Amino acid sequence: MAMTVQLDVVSAEEKIFSGLVESVQVTGSEGELGILPFHAPLLTTLKPGMVRIVKQFGEEHLIYVAGGVLEVQPDTITVLADVAVRGEDLDEQAALDAQKRAEEAMQHASADFNYAEAAAQLAEAIAQLRVIQKMRKK
Repeated sequence: MAMTVQLDVVSAEEKIFSGLVESVQVTGSEGELGILPFHAPLLTTLKPGMVRIVKQFGEEHLIYVAGGVLEVQPDTITVLADVAVRGEDLDEQAALDAQKRAEEAMQHASADFNYAEAAAQLAEAIAQLRVIQKMRKK
């Protein structure tokens, strides 16, 4: 039987996931992270992207997060996300529309244009679309 660790994924609105997992993959501020049971303690911020969960017995779940914090302790992993949405609940058309709006805003920048905000919106839309594409391949 594979070793597991407790994972909790929580957004500001609700608990998205809670259960035993074999592994977790996330995008931290310094790059991609793979977390297995008995991982060294860790605290890092998260970039917009995918949380890939492999539950006990190999079942895979995908969750989109728009930033937050990852805390790893010997017996628990906690994702405190600014925004978290189950992969199957993502709206592809809304993500495509957000991507288009951000790209257009960046192309037609005015004097009072906030480039960082547009870039963040674009990164979030692209991350959502990647989760949707990954869900289709499952």
